Amino acid sequence: MTAVARPSVIPKTRWVQLVLGVLSMILIANMQYAWTLFVGPMRQAHGWDRAGIQWAFSIFIATETWITPFAGYAVDRLGPRAGVRLMVLLGGLLAGCGWVINGFATSLPMLYVGAAVSGLGAGGVYAACVGNAVRWFPDRRGLAVGVTAAGFGAGAALTVLPIQSVIAHYGYNAAFLWFGVGQGTILLIVSVALRGPDLVLVASAAIQQRLRQSQRSYSSLEMLGSPVFWLMYVMFVFDAATGLMATAQLAPIAKDFGFADQQIFGTASVLSVALITDNIMNGLARPFFGGISDRVGREGTMALAFTLSFFAYAMLTFLGHSPWMFIISAGLIFFTWGEIFSLFPSLCTDTFGPKNAAANASLLYTAKGTAALLVPLANLLQGAAGRWEAVFAVAGNTSLLIAALAIMVLKPLRLWQLRRDAGAVDQEQLAPPLPAGHVPG
Repeated sequence: MTAVARPSVIPKTRWVQLVLGVLSMILIANMQYAWTLFVGPMRQAHGWDRAGIQWAFSIFIATETWITPFAGYAVDRLGPRAGVRLMVLLGGLLAGCGWVINGFATSLPMLYVGAAVSGLGAGGVYAACVGNAVRWFPDRRGLAVGVTAAGFGAGAALTVLPIQSVIAHYGYNAAFLWFGVGQGTILLIVSVALRGPDLVLVASAAIQQRLRQSQRSYSSLEMLGSPVFWLMYVMFVFDAATGLMATAQLAPIAKDFGFADQQIFGTASVLSVALITDNIMNGLARPFFGGISDRVGREGTMALAFTLSFFAYAMLTFLGHSPWMFIISAGLIFFTWGEIFSLFPSLCTDTFGPKNAAANASLLYTAKGTAALLVPLANLLQGAAGRWEAVFAVAGNTSLLIAALAIMVLKPLRLWQLRRDAGAVDQEQLAPPLPAGHVPG
């Protein structure tokens, strides 16, 4: 039987682990959120078409997400002390090497290799840190995972201007090389101090009841047999696809609107201000909505965020051709998208238990990789319609759909499963002990 720590003895050292996890996530954030800065320079230097370059982004997202179940499984099996530490160490090495490969890439296939290698590394780090957060904070999962994920969402805001400066003065190759080596090296150092809790930590009975936390822990195979998991997966895919479209296409959208390089705040361009704002809003969304969900529940918080996302896309559609309204609207889109990376992992562990949290949350996270395959469709839709507004309309209505699913389908379905599981646990506890030497069969 797995040892369990009472709520009153949850160690305070968990906050140190949370800070280290956030730092680790910051160090891999550029690989996704600063990508748009490299698209134009690579296109200009090599003559590659935009869609071909953006396939590297999709490859990164796909490998970063699809490796996470294997990384999460490895973390769970290696144990609380070695699992997180070794995974972040290996992930840092691969992430740094991937960006170095990008810096030396002279063909699209080589660029794709770099994207895949950095994706493998980033996925390992992501799985380890999110899995660690949900284990250390059973009483504040939404907030803890939100803060951890905020490092990934907002971390790139710290380096937007430095990366732009390096690209402008030394070329995009140097930016890939310098930041790849620097970020990878710091990750190797941070990994030494990371570890998970030695015992399974549980929240108080009141918190378990309010958040409808499961009394049993599912294996990954058991979870894959649950309709609740697949509903969560589909919702994750839909919302992640809209957010990734905004992440990958922000620079092209600003350029097509005619003000990407227009100076708007001192010497900063509309695009650079938008990128910084979006990364900050994306990061803030994760602990903000995660913290709300710890108090009012996950599904209601999802419905609120996704409904606000619909209005953000409407703002971009009707008001986004003004530089400042473009910045504000895009910021609101990122604010109402980033919360999925705190709400879904928390909901997953609430529903399927903490024992296999890293592997199970990582399996759900693969929805982001599935969603990445839909990102190039935004270019096709824009090309067919001749306007980005058609893409915004699809994204906004998709957000409204998943808001309805959260309240009308996911909430009652999850409650039904939790009641069934509670009954099964009660029956197991009431069953008489088996006689010594008895073999079930």
